Amino acid sequence: MSTICTIPELAALDAGTAGARLPPGDTAPLTPRVRALLDTPPLRRLARISQLGLVALVYPGAVHTRLEHSLGVYRLALEFLRRLQRDERFAAAVSPDDAGAFVAAALLHDVGHWAYCHPLEDMGLPELPRHESLLEGILSEGAIGDVLRAQWRVSPERVATLVAGTATDRAGRILQSLLSGPIDVDKMDYLARDSLHAGVPYGRHFDRDRLLASLCLDEAGEAVAITAKGRTAAELMVFARYVMFSEVYWHHTVRAATAMLQRAVWLVQPAIEPAMLTRHDDHSFAAWLLEITAGTPAEPLAAGLFGPVRRLWKRAGSFDASEHPAVHAALAGRPYPEMAAISARLADALSSRLGRPVDPATLIIDAPPVEREVEFRLQVRMSAGGDGWRTLAELSPVVRSLAHEQFDSLVKRVRVFAAAADAEAIAACSDLPKLLLAASAA
Repeated sequence: MSTICTIPELAALDAGTAGARLPPGDTAPLTPRVRALLDTPPLRRLARISQLGLVALVYPGAVHTRLEHSLGVYRLALEFLRRLQRDERFAAAVSPDDAGAFVAAALLHDVGHWAYCHPLEDMGLPELPRHESLLEGILSEGAIGDVLRAQWRVSPERVATLVAGTATDRAGRILQSLLSGPIDVDKMDYLARDSLHAGVPYGRHFDRDRLLASLCLDEAGEAVAITAKGRTAAELMVFARYVMFSEVYWHHTVRAATAMLQRAVWLVQPAIEPAMLTRHDDHSFAAWLLEITAGTPAEPLAAGLFGPVRRLWKRAGSFDASEHPAVHAALAGRPYPEMAAISARLADALSSRLGRPVDPATLIIDAPPVEREVEFRLQVRMSAGGDGWRTLAELSPVVRSLAHEQFDSLVKRVRVFAAAADAEAIAACSDLPKLLLAASAA
C-alpha cells in the first residue's frame, strides 16, 4: 500500500473521524491543520459567497455557499487518493508531501472567488480581474500562507500551481488533472451539490462510486483516466453536465438575470475599483451596485435583481444554431463591448420599426461564449493489462453528440432580453432575425 495513506486527512477519513457534516449526508474529516485553514479570513469569506449566485432567483433553494462546495471538493479529493493509491504508477509518482499539497489545493481552490465573479468575468473586461489571477497572492501572503508553511509543511506556491494547472513535474501534472479535468473533484462535487440545492435530479444521476472505482492513470501515466468498467458512469456524468447547463445554469431566466447584471456593471464601469470589487461578498456587492446605479440608466437593472421587488427582463427572442444559424454565427463569441454596441443599434432599429422608443441602455443581446462547457476528453483503459486505450468520445456517440451538436446548437442560444413593457412588442416583430443580422454587421 502506498505511503500516501499516512497523510492525516486520509487516515481520518478511513477511521470515520467526526467532522463537518455536508448535504446530503457526507462527513468531511477535520484535522487540526484543516481547521486552521477553515479559520482563515479568505475561507470564512467563502461562507458569504453563494455557489450559484443569480441562479437562486429562479431556484430559491440554491443558496449554498462556496465554502460548502470547497469542503465537498476536499472530501472528494480524499476519495480520489484512497482509490488511486492502489495504482502502482500513481503511488510511485506521488509522495505524501505531494498528496498533502493536493488536499490543501482542493480545499483552497475557490479562495480567489469574489461575489458574482463568473458572469462578470465572462464580459472579458480588463477592469475586472479573473479570480485565478488573485489566487497566488492570497495563498502566499497572510494567514493561509502561514498555515500552509507551519502546519501543512507545503509551499503555498506549490498549492497555487496545482490549482492553476501550471505544474510541470510529473506528480504535479497528475494531481492538477484531478483538480481540473474531464473527471475531477470540482465537477463531481458541484454537479451533485448544485442539483441537490436547486431541487432537481439532473446532476445526481451518475454513478459516483462506479467512477471512483474505475479511476486510473492514462497511457502516459500523467493524468487521470478510467477503466472500461467506468465508461457508462462517465457517459452519465457528461449527460448530467449537459442537462444541468440546459435546465439550471443556462435556464433562460437565469440568463436574463445574468444579462441584466452584466449590463448594469457595464453602464457604471468608470466607477469600478477592481481592488474594492474583489473584496465584496454577496450582500455588500448588492448594496454597492444599488447605490452606485441610483439615478443612472442602470438603476432599473440593479433594482430588478437586488431591490425589494424582483423584476427580471423577459425574453423577446431566442435563436439557436440549428434554426437560426446565421444569427447564431454572427453573434456568438463576440466581445462584450461589441455586443453592447450591437444591442444599441438593434434598439434604434426597433424604435423605428415599432414606432415607440426602445431604451438602448437596457435592451440586451445575450450571446454565448466560445468555450465548450461540456467538452470531455478522457482516456479509457480497455483491458486490465493496460493494453489498448481509447478516448471516451471515440467509444461514445452520446458524448460526441452532447458535447457538440446538442450543447452548442441547442443550449447555447442567442437571446434578446427587454423590460416587460417592451418584450412583448419586440417578440411580435417578425423580422427580428433580420434586424439582428443588420445590427451585427453595421
